[in-house]
Amino acid sequence: METSDRPGRLAVGVLGAGRVGSVLGAALRLAGHRVVAASGVSDASRRQAAERLGVELSRPEDVIRQAEIVLLTVPDDVLPELVSGLAATGADLRGKLLVHASGAYGLAVLDPAAEAGALPLALHPVMTFTGRDDDLTKLNGCSFGVTAPLVLRPVAEALVIEMGGEPVWIAESDRALYHAALANAANHMVTLIAESQELLSKIGVEHPGRMLGPLLGAALDNVLRLGIGALTGPVVRGDAGTVRKHVDALILAAPEAADAYVALARLTADRALAAGLLKPETAERLLDALGGNVWT
Repeated sequence: METSDRPGRLAVGVLGAGRVGSVLGAALRLAGHRVVAASGVSDASRRQAAERLGVELSRPEDVIRQAEIVLLTVPDDVLPELVSGLAATGADLRGKLLVHASGAYGLAVLDPAAEAGALPLALHPVMTFTGRDDDLTKLNGCSFGVTAPLVLRPVAEALVIEMGGEPVWIAESDRALYHAALANAANHMVTLIAESQELLSKIGVEHPGRMLGPLLGAALDNVLRLGIGALTGPVVRGDAGTVRKHVDALILAAPEAADAYVALARLTADRALAAGLLKPETAERLLDALGGNVWT
């Protein structure tokens, strides 16, 4: 049986055919659903709609009219206004699955549309998308943070599995903390590594990525397996003199990086102390090296 002949296939519309929308739409298309319309404002959206979704860009109202499941894949700050606007314009949302992919928002942001008869789902892929050709393959085995009404949980689960993902249920009240945890790990990691690459380049290292790659790969593998028990380095060893040298060097080379180093070193020491990896008296010496005792 061809995928297009399977029962239960849906007409999919995408409001915001950017990096995320085009990937999720393409994944549903591969699962046998039909992408019938998409909207967007950029040249990149136009290209991705044509290449990944097989449609030309349409007006948002046309997307809503044609679709049975609508992906709201717009930036977080735009999402509330988009939902309110759809409800205010009187678009026929009755019985349509309205799915947003925001990590920070849950179902409440969809309330205006739900009051107009839409069926709300929050399906957030725990992945970064760059607009490259390999984006779609990143969904294989990817976790999705899912928030859905109880009656729609089977639908949410089925959609995530069809896209190649793994549903993980997140309570409405926990969405902000859930997203903060992800952003703290992934986004700030990028900033830290880029900063380290720049510092290494300043001292003449030709290929900082090549130097950092094995170290960071091992550190990531270790922490995912062992948690805080994977911690190594001068903080957990209690090398206050080394930590002070780091701070002094960073103050001269990159003062903004020094501030981040001190904050993260204090957090690292705090976690190490709580885990029994660092003795209290050693922690005191580290805090002095970091510029003062702020421990509680």
